[in-house]
Amino acid sequence: MFLGVRAGTAGRSLWYRWGVTDADVDVIVVGAGLAGLRAATAVRAAGLSVRILEREASPGGRIRTDIIDGFRCDRGFQLLNPSYPAVRRHVDIAALDLRTSGRGVRTVDSAGRVATLADPTRHPRLLPTTIRSAVDIGLLRPRAVAGAVRWALPAVGSVRRLGTAPDAGLGDDWDRLGVQGPIRDAVLAPFLSGVLADGVGSTSDRYVRLVLRSFLRATPGVPATGMQALPRQLAAPLRDDISYETAVEEVIDGVAPSVRTAGGEALRARAVVVATEAPVAGALTGQATARMRGLSTWWFAADGLPSDRFLRVSGSGGPVVNTAQLSAFVPEYAPPGRVLVQATTLLDDSGPAPESQVRAEVSRIWGASTTDWDLVIRHDVYDALPEQVPGTPLQRPLRVGDRIVVAGDHRDTPSIQGAMVSGGRAASEVVRLLA
Repeated sequence: MFLGVRAGTAGRSLWYRWGVTDADVDVIVVGAGLAGLRAATAVRAAGLSVRILEREASPGGRIRTDIIDGFRCDRGFQLLNPSYPAVRRHVDIAALDLRTSGRGVRTVDSAGRVATLADPTRHPRLLPTTIRSAVDIGLLRPRAVAGAVRWALPAVGSVRRLGTAPDAGLGDDWDRLGVQGPIRDAVLAPFLSGVLADGVGSTSDRYVRLVLRSFLRATPGVPATGMQALPRQLAAPLRDDISYETAVEEVIDGVAPSVRTAGGEALRARAVVVATEAPVAGALTGQATARMRGLSTWWFAADGLPSDRFLRVSGSGGPVVNTAQLSAFVPEYAPPGRVLVQATTLLDDSGPAPESQVRAEVSRIWGASTTDWDLVIRHDVYDALPEQVPGTPLQRPLRVGDRIVVAGDHRDTPSIQGAMVSGGRAASEVVRLLA
């Protein structure tokens, strides 16, 4: 039986003398996504040795950037919110050269009419346009406005109060509060569908208010060189501790836990952190994990399209939940003189939406023919986000065995913030285990 000792060389020597099989390293971390990188950094800061095993050839997990013919195409339309506490604490945001879109949204109706709703504090010149748009599409109906205010108000309160508030499905809560009409159908629902990968409003309203809180505090953006710049920055101090192209097939619990790689290598440690996406974590640990929701992101070379920095959504339904011209606010995402547009659609077991439907919808939203637009690539991410149903705790237990700990956004909130927080929590759990 293992008797707790302090971490460090002396502690490990005493640990060995008690008869426990020698370990290759103090802690093995499976996965070099945000949760795994954060866990490994914190474990190493506590004086423990760490080895990260990553099946891909680079860090990032679901955050990756493909470079195709000079276009930077993130695997899924992802944004980094600099207001996230974990990002402010552990990321050099200035070094990422974060570029932000317009603060607001353009919603487009079935006839292709565009309504612009911009934050007047960021875009004062658009205030008259915003007021006209709000009137034209009926956003200022008193009952709907009152309902929206009642729904949004808790988002400006404390996180602790939000975390303990009663919970319900987003759609049900909107019904209860009277959030109806254009403010729901033309703005909130289509915008949040892309953020949550949820087209039916079944996501925990408590969590959605946390999302809203982050949007109110800062404008999300993307690094100039693509979203993968974020995990690359986190991985840089750990480069000697990461083994890439090393898939883990089995995790074995016990006093001296071990992992077996696809290459047949068996590695032993004092503890193991499984920091993978939910389906892989479930397969490796045998524990139930959250269901995943999917998104497809279509990347088009849309040369000739007038520049527009605002996100666009469909105010009349359709397969496209949002679309944005990345090259308008991040010129580095496209070769000189070229235009890059993303369009995001929901993805389920029936597969991606037909390209003809997507092109027709994008054509209506942008008011331009897509016939000559080249499809650079389509990313189908079936495991884009963990499902966050009503009643789901904002933080779930991480320890799943004697010396096995799980980390990932499926253990906290489905976000960059949740992934990084869970990695820090996992590291704290491991340090307590090995103290």
